[in-house]
Amino acid sequence: MSLDPLVVDRVRARLVTEGRVPTESDIARALRDDGVLLGTDVLLAEAERLHGELTGAGPLTRLLRDPLVTDVLVSGPDHVWVDRGAGAEPVAVRFPDDAAVRRLAQRLAAACGRRLDDSSPYVDARMPDGTRVHAVLSPIAVSGTCLSLRVPRRHAFTLDDLVCAGSLPVEVVPWIRAVIDARLAVLITGGTGTGKTTWLSTLLGLCDPHERLVIVEDSSELLPDHPHVVRLEARPPNLEGAGAVTLRDLVRQSLRMRPDRIVVGEVRGAEIVDLLAALNTGHEGGCATVHANTAEDVPARLESLALAAGLDRAAVHAQIAAGLDVVIHLGRDRDGRRRWRSLSVAERRDGWTVLVDALSWPDVRGPVEQGPGFDRLRRRLRHHAPAGTSAPVVTA
Repeated sequence: MSLDPLVVDRVRARLVTEGRVPTESDIARALRDDGVLLGTDVLLAEAERLHGELTGAGPLTRLLRDPLVTDVLVSGPDHVWVDRGAGAEPVAVRFPDDAAVRRLAQRLAAACGRRLDDSSPYVDARMPDGTRVHAVLSPIAVSGTCLSLRVPRRHAFTLDDLVCAGSLPVEVVPWIRAVIDARLAVLITGGTGTGKTTWLSTLLGLCDPHERLVIVEDSSELLPDHPHVVRLEARPPNLEGAGAVTLRDLVRQSLRMRPDRIVVGEVRGAEIVDLLAALNTGHEGGCATVHANTAEDVPARLESLALAAGLDRAAVHAQIAAGLDVVIHLGRDRDGRRRWRSLSVAERRDGWTVLVDALSWPDVRGPVEQGPGFDRLRRRLRHHAPAGTSAPVVTA
């Protein structure tokens, strides 16, 4: 059943006068006070639904509470999808019309302190609970208001968790630990939704507890299991176009905060210049993620970002080769499984930087393969074989 809209309006008005965020119990009480006669179970269900409509994510509330859901995608009032780790799948959730989707998107944007209307028809922001909100209003979104919610992980994964999930071969675990112990500069790459943020949080959890991690993000998402973390978050301009704080600004500030490791949640612009400069001036163990289709594409991707920021091509490749140690590339199989694909090292060839696979996992059903960069990786990891393991990390 659905409640009379007039009843909903009266309940909403009554709760607003109380001056606080209503709970489901408050809503159930207000419904009873309004004379709504329902059985206890039905009343509680209606109170939960109305609570989501008034204060939460409306029809999407239950989806966001599902611990397996990483993304909720609304492409129109009758097209709602979720990703539970195996790709997008449709769900039986519907909105009455596009106006309802629009109202929800505007309410979520307001909860983030952002504006969403015809004069500002899109928004990318983070809610207080960490949920990433992106919305585009119609008619910019031709088929109707589009809403995308990225649900933050409730806890940081461990390498053992990734192994159990089938995302990482167990024989690669000692190598990943050795890379962190050796304080090598690490870039995690992959396409959208391949788990880069999850992996970066996992790697940061492996860092020495005495290290000071300064994390720079456009929107705070990383949740490392580490005792000494300093978070810096970029800020968009206000309605007058002033007050913006960019990732590049924050990377520069992080250099003055006595970091043991500088971490950039996602490199997507001019901040690559300052990050490469940091990696080339004694800031060991830096970490970042960047979008790239394959590991081989990473130098070209970094080059394009740095060229747009004013760094010439030769300087870009020289800094990549000198500052970047290893690249961990992630992928997503046809069945939607996110997994580790390769561990590569940077090499200079004819003046340009290329990435060479040291270890790779081309087929989830097959073994881990050693590549031409394997010996170079061993040399970089000398003296850092994890104690008590049989990891084949040897001195040169």
